[in-house]
Amino acid sequence: MEIYEIKGNLTVPKTSKSGQLRKVMAGLFSAVTAAMFPIAGMTQSCVDPDALTFAMVPTEETVAELELYKPVIDKLEAATGKPVQFFMPTSYASVVEGMVGEFVNVAVLGPSSYVTANRLDPKIEVFATYAKRPGTFQAEGPGYQAVLVSRSDSSFDSIASLEGALVGLTDPGSTSGELLPRVVFTKEIGGVPLEEYFSKTVYTGSHELSAVAVAEGKVDAAFIATHRLDNVVNKGDVKAEDFQIIWSSSFVPQDPFVYRTDLCQDLRDQISSAFLSLSMDDPDSKEFLDNVKANKFVSMTSEDYDLIRDLQAAKKAAKN
Repeated sequence: MEIYEIKGNLTVPKTSKSGQLRKVMAGLFSAVTAAMFPIAGMTQSCVDPDALTFAMVPTEETVAELELYKPVIDKLEAATGKPVQFFMPTSYASVVEGMVGEFVNVAVLGPSSYVTANRLDPKIEVFATYAKRPGTFQAEGPGYQAVLVSRSDSSFDSIASLEGALVGLTDPGSTSGELLPRVVFTKEIGGVPLEEYFSKTVYTGSHELSAVAVAEGKVDAAFIATHRLDNVVNKGDVKAEDFQIIWSSSFVPQDPFVYRTDLCQDLRDQISSAFLSLSMDDPDSKEFLDNVKANKFVSMTSEDYDLIRDLQAAKKAAKN
């Protein structure tokens, strides 16, 4: 499996000039795709590339996490008969740009970044997510929560005590580390913007880095996804008893596994089957499912993420 890295941070544009930049970048991605994956004939109604490009939203150790995916990548190659290449992202937005630019065929996104990608290009569609096992902070099933945590030995033990504190967010494209704090948590503080309630907010870049920042006292508290916090605990980077939960969100759907629907139907069926057929009875599947602390994958549809669309709309309305 080859790994591609794109330097820099490709962001989803917010202005007309940025919109032109996005079109240029999308054209660049399309040109790269055309060069790497030639399609025979201009009349072909679907895309059947010689190789698939896979990406995931970045974590602290994306390359190490990619190794966890090797068993399912092997199954994906076997199911499709195509080699799978990995696109190394620099941010949540760079994965979205890769999908929109038709450079990435299959990806793991966050719920909010998926809704953004699907709005920019409806051909980016969810097909599955994992049903998580119960963990220290994560509940069983295909949902998770955003939690606001502080050190268990700190005086920051309530929302009121955090007024004027230094608090970590994850990434502007994150659901639990950005969207839920700004839309749902702010209701707990009377609708006051985070930057006015806290003395400062900082983007750490990943849930893992947020957890470590809290444990090491670099921030007073941070918003983290429950399953990501479990991952850091399971790796031994922090201890569960290091944290106290100050606030929890309601459940939101797990990270969506997505593909482009302009891929040929039989290829899409092979891709989804490679994930949905993972079973604890199969040794290779069990290795991957153990790695991601899941029992199985379940089918998902775009409508399953309507809650995230509502939250994004509320965030936008609050700015106007």
